[in-house]
Amino acid sequence: MNSETNVLSLSIKDLFTSKMLKYSILPFLFSMIIMYVLFFVVAGFGLDQLGSMDVQSTQTSIENGIPHTESFQATLEGTALIQFLMSSAITSWIATFLVYTVGTFLTLYFSIFVALIVIGFMTPMILKELQTRHYSDVEMLGYSNIAEGIFLVLKWALVMLGLFILFVPLYFIPLLNVVAFNLPLYYFFHKVITYDVSSTIATREESKQIKYFNATTLRLKTLGLYLISLIPFVIFFASVFYVIYLGHSYFIELRKMRSA
Repeated sequence: MNSETNVLSLSIKDLFTSKMLKYSILPFLFSMIIMYVLFFVVAGFGLDQLGSMDVQSTQTSIENGIPHTESFQATLEGTALIQFLMSSAITSWIATFLVYTVGTFLTLYFSIFVALIVIGFMTPMILKELQTRHYSDVEMLGYSNIAEGIFLVLKWALVMLGLFILFVPLYFIPLLNVVAFNLPLYYFFHKVITYDVSSTIATREESKQIKYFNATTLRLKTLGLYLISLIPFVIFFASVFYVIYLGHSYFIELRKMRSA
């Protein structure tokens, strides 16, 4: 525990060095640009889908024993649809709740996804600075390449989407739905960030050994980092810290392995 406290303390100190603070700004800027562009693309698509909607209503009444059927049909377009949804207290509340809930949920999850992709390109620079400051005796013998990285990210993203679909029945069970919502993204988070760090520092065989002998420890660390990421937009500023923190863990293990 004392050793882990030292690693955490050292990671925080490294984060607040001038170079690491500069690195921390880049994920925020790039992520904001990406999300800003995608926001208008998705918003435009959503407005197009809300462009029109057919509303039909049929009411049957009986007068003097003779049934009379009245039909109402109209097409709501543009702002008329929004006005229709907001015209009733119930539909207004439901529409507002869904927009804010789904929007917040998707924004939070997507921000984590985007930040992980952006920080992946910066991982080598961050770890190189970490090596210069603390681990000059540990050579960085990475094995990653762009083709493998893209393939693995796509693979993990597909698995994540598959888990989201698989867990649909659990989304309606209180408390259990919290786990079901977050487990798929945590899976992606863990896979991407540990791969970025390990493949930059260690050889493929060394990476496998570290994961095998420290599997539980690594999962606990990434779980803690993931829970921090659930605080809205923290991921944009803290992603560099994540790489620093895991980087220390891998450098320490490599130093032990290579000196044995």
